[in-house]
Amino acid sequence: MLVARELTKEFQSGSHQLTVLRDVSFAIPQGAFVAIVGPSGSGKTTLLGLLAGLDTPSRGTVILDGVDLRSLTEDQRARLRGEKVGFIFQSFQLIPTLTALENVQVPLELRGESGAANRAVELLTRVGLRDRMDHFPSQLSGGEQQRVAIARAFSNRPRILFADEPTGNLDANTGARIVELIEELNRESGTSVVLVTHDLTLAGRAGRMIRLADGVVVEDRESGHPGDGKREAGSVNPREAHIAVEKRPEGSPLPASRFPLPGSEEVA
Repeated sequence: MLVARELTKEFQSGSHQLTVLRDVSFAIPQGAFVAIVGPSGSGKTTLLGLLAGLDTPSRGTVILDGVDLRSLTEDQRARLRGEKVGFIFQSFQLIPTLTALENVQVPLELRGESGAANRAVELLTRVGLRDRMDHFPSQLSGGEQQRVAIARAFSNRPRILFADEPTGNLDANTGARIVELIEELNRESGTSVVLVTHDLTLAGRAGRMIRLADGVVVEDRESGHPGDGKREAGSVNPREAHIAVEKRPEGSPLPASRFPLPGSEEVA
């Protein structure tokens, strides 16, 4: 579903060149639930923007559902996002002058879809907000606003969903419920989910964890689900993983990824 090949992102800061991401490579199959974790400044949000085609890399390639984003114009990338991509943001990004129903319905109408109102009602009911559809964002709690944002993100039946710190503005219990909801929709729709977070407890709910540090991938492994009692031999508890990364000798090679990149013929 998604392939990143040697992604590098550099910015010019005065006379200095700042490298935010360096040679990031991985592949994500359809239906996977992947968490990208790392401390602030590790390049998580920059990576998400590149994967979604919101920004272009200095070097490297992103292939989204078989399409090389380098071959597209900005308008073509926007059209691809509208057709295949959903977003959930930390700050919700709801339109304050529209009701919950309208926030979900308007994007559908702009895409020219028939039955937009019915689809919006269906999604808001699915996220438990049938009785709050006529409320404006200011009349909703943080958790309710994020549920509206989730309904909107799934409105176009996306092939892949990107979530940037979706629980960052929520308390722990509400955040856990939001992640459970994303999990349910992931299972039911088969949508691939790429979740960016600094919360290792929430990231542990994903089936796979990719860890960034200083703009490079330092770990890529199956994370397992809390409570399932499973852990790979030699794997690291999420709460201890940062220690293992910190102690890796500088310049030593990283272990080979358990998720190899497909060849060009496989992507095609």
